[in-house]
Amino acid sequence: MDFKSKLQNRKVLAVITLILATIIGFGSPLYERMKSKSTYVRVINKIEKGNKISSNQIREYTTTDSKSLPNSIIKNKDDVVGKYAVVDMYKEDNVLSSKISQNPVAENDYLYNLNGSKQAMSITIKNFAAGLSGKLQTGDIISVIASDYGENKKTIKLPQLEYIQVLAVTNQKGADKKDDSIEKGNEDEQELPTTITLLVNETQSKILADLEEKSKMHVTLVYRGTDKTAKKFIEEQDRVINLKGSEGLEQLNDSNNTETN
Repeated sequence: MDFKSKLQNRKVLAVITLILATIIGFGSPLYERMKSKSTYVRVINKIEKGNKISSNQIREYTTTDSKSLPNSIIKNKDDVVGKYAVVDMYKEDNVLSSKISQNPVAENDYLYNLNGSKQAMSITIKNFAAGLSGKLQTGDIISVIASDYGENKKTIKLPQLEYIQVLAVTNQKGADKKDDSIEKGNEDEQELPTTITLLVNETQSKILADLEEKSKMHVTLVYRGTDKTAKKFIEEQDRVINLKGSEGLEQLNDSNNTETN
C-alpha cells in the first residue's frame, strides 16, 4: 500500500472516530435523560374533598427530572380517575397517593375518629354574635362562656371549658361548613351556622348540657393554626380537668341551690 492510500485510510478512520465520539458525547446524556423521563399527575381544576375524580380535573405531565418528584406521586392518570379525594386539591397540586382513596370519604369523617376517650357534642348558637359571627372553622380552639345562667342571670366561665376543639360548624339544614363558608342553598342566600360540634370529655359534656338548658352560650376564639399547637391546648385542658374533676358541675349545682333557697 502506497503512502497516499495509507493517508486516505487514516482520514477515513479519523472521520469515523470523530463521528463515534460525537455520538458518545451527545448520545449518552440524551440516553440518560430518556432513562430519567417520567410522567406524573397534576390537578388542573379544583377537586373538593369527598368528590369522585373525573378526567377533566387532572392531567398527566412528562418530566426529565424525575428525581425531584415525591415518592408518593401518582404517575398515571388512569390510577386517579374514579378515585375519591381525601382532601381538597387545587390547580397545580400534585396528586399523591395519600390524597386519594378507592372508597368514598365519609361525609362526617371527624365522627369516625372518636376512640371512646372523648365524645362529639353539639351546642346551639343562640345568635350570630354568640358564634363568633360565623367565622369559626373546624380545628379551632375555643373557650365557652355562659351568660344569663339561671334565675339570677349570671355570667359563668369555667376552667373546664377553657380550651375546646371545634369538630364542625353546621347550619340548620345539617350542612357542615367547608373552607371559609357554609355551602349556599343558592347564590343569593347563605345559610348561617346554628350549631357547633365540639370534641369533649364526659365532664365537659355534662357541664355543656346544663349550660345549653339554662343559659346563652358564647364562644371566643383562642387559637387557629397547626394541629401540633392545637394539641398542646387540648393537653393543657385535659390536665386541668384531671386536677379539678367535676368541680365545674358542683359550682353550677351550688349556684342553682343558692337561687332556690
